[in-house]
Amino acid sequence: MNLPDILKLSGSYWNSCTLHAGVKLDVFTKLAEAPRTAGELAQTISADERGLSMLLHALTAMELLEKEGDSFKSSSHSMAYLSKNSDTYMGHIIMHHHHLVEGWSRLDEAVTTGTSVRKSSSHKADEIERESFLMGMFNVASLSAPRVAAQINLSASCHLLDLAGGPGTYAIHFCIQNPALQATIFDFPTTQPFAEQTVNKFGLSERIKFKGGDITTDELGTGYDVVWISQLLHSESPESSCAIIKKAVTALKPGGLLLIQEFILDDNKVAPLHPALFSLNMLIGTPSGQSYSQNEITEMMLDADLDNIRRLVIDLPNGAGIIAGEKKQI
Repeated sequence: MNLPDILKLSGSYWNSCTLHAGVKLDVFTKLAEAPRTAGELAQTISADERGLSMLLHALTAMELLEKEGDSFKSSSHSMAYLSKNSDTYMGHIIMHHHHLVEGWSRLDEAVTTGTSVRKSSSHKADEIERESFLMGMFNVASLSAPRVAAQINLSASCHLLDLAGGPGTYAIHFCIQNPALQATIFDFPTTQPFAEQTVNKFGLSERIKFKGGDITTDELGTGYDVVWISQLLHSESPESSCAIIKKAVTALKPGGLLLIQEFILDDNKVAPLHPALFSLNMLIGTPSGQSYSQNEITEMMLDADLDNIRRLVIDLPNGAGIIAGEKKQI
């Protein structure tokens, strides 16, 4: 990496913050509805015309908006992904990223102290941040869940537990793919309204139920054919992750399938990039979370007495991977 690359990397947060501001002010929704001048949009969203004009020109330079004469309009991509009127709206995950910025600005403090510097966890945050987190997880998972569900054969399974399933994105797509499957989403009670809203949107309220609780202290139930654990272990310590996996195995029927999806580090932990950076995100925001390597996850699953442990061959973004194991038959 040369000096220009280093300097570009150092200032790359300018782009991120510009995008975050555009989403937070909802300019993409308004400009997807109709082209507007900076003055017209300023009146619509109650913003300063001079400041908004600067933002709109920067977003145009980033190819997120287009300018014709004095009017601005959304590009095709921002219309699809940044307008609240679009079925493929991704603004929730972008606002979640926005809420992480303050903590990331204190990364040096987190590294020095070895402790979280984020003011609260996503589940204990205010309603706006909680919605951004939970629906942001829906945004991201919606990109991969249909592909994952299509490549994992659950046709012989009757009941799936989506552990810490948030809005239930994977439970939804596993049920869509397998018409005989029922599912239970287990997560904090504060998640229930978001999960039920999302499940109802897909017309699956009769097949997918919500069970509220704390995974570390409450019972999960038993008799599940499949337990799906997606992007949970990274928020926990190695000891807590081992305990969660053992608890999940207890919830399975003999011969049942445990599936763990994580951002998985190589065993030397220097790649892929996203899991390495995500580990820092967990340092900033959790008491003892981190990204784990494939070998570390495999060892946890072996410790839980699982059989036939293997990484599934499914191409997923950002270093994500799925490791499967089976509960031993009695």
